[in-house]
Amino acid sequence: MKKLFQSLLLSLSILGLIFSPNAQAQEKSILVSSTTSTEQSGLFGYILPIFKMKSGIDVKVVAVGTGQALDIGRRGDADVVFVHDKPAEEQFVQDGYATKRYEVMYNDFILIGPKSDPAKVGGGKDIQAALQKIAVAQAPFISRGDKSGTHAAELRYWKGAGIAVSPSQPWYKETGSGMGPALNTASAMNGYILADRGTWLSFKNRGDLTILVQGDPKLFNQYGVMLVNPAKFPSVKKAEGQAFIDWLVSKNGQDVIASYQIGGEQLFFPNAKK
Repeated sequence: MKKLFQSLLLSLSILGLIFSPNAQAQEKSILVSSTTSTEQSGLFGYILPIFKMKSGIDVKVVAVGTGQALDIGRRGDADVVFVHDKPAEEQFVQDGYATKRYEVMYNDFILIGPKSDPAKVGGGKDIQAALQKIAVAQAPFISRGDKSGTHAAELRYWKGAGIAVSPSQPWYKETGSGMGPALNTASAMNGYILADRGTWLSFKNRGDLTILVQGDPKLFNQYGVMLVNPAKFPSVKKAEGQAFIDWLVSKNGQDVIASYQIGGEQLFFPNAKK
């Protein structure tokens, strides 16, 4: 009888914890599908604790390529999508998976390569001219090949350069991986690679790699955020998801993004529309 009474008390205690106001507050969370660049650059690790402290909302991130992040949103398996492929994001809204796209921040893409620079692209600003030289030299080029925002941009630059690339070409290697692992492959192979500046600044295993091409206006890299349409997916946490978006584009959120630096260098530049 005593054991039964103790078990009953334990059960009531557990129920009390589950339904207590504190437990309810702890369960306040959203799922954000985003890119490997925002995750591997360390940005989320920096800004999310600040947002949680202000809002009480815990943000869980699934970091994949932009194409996969948008697919997660299309299935209704995320509350918010935070990516960097503007044409694909606009299509996402047009198809009804979100009702509005918000611009949040930008940085830029850079062409990384070995210091020996066998294709002789260093010092130039024209990304398409650089890719033409790499193709002529058949120097190793590492592509993410993962339908990410970076991969989509890379393919646009190859197309602009008038070059059709394929994994069947021995010098063109697709990794099918995120930015960090792709940079590791480029470091191991002493190859060229297109990277976002944020991940590069936080990347440690540089080996003989360095920045060779930067500053082309075409290398501009815009990030946008969208609430997955709750009318299409009723499970979406509309209030919490919108609260996160509102904070990102607020003065406080924009200031926090701007304050994230590595080695004195700012990784992302806020540009939310006022």
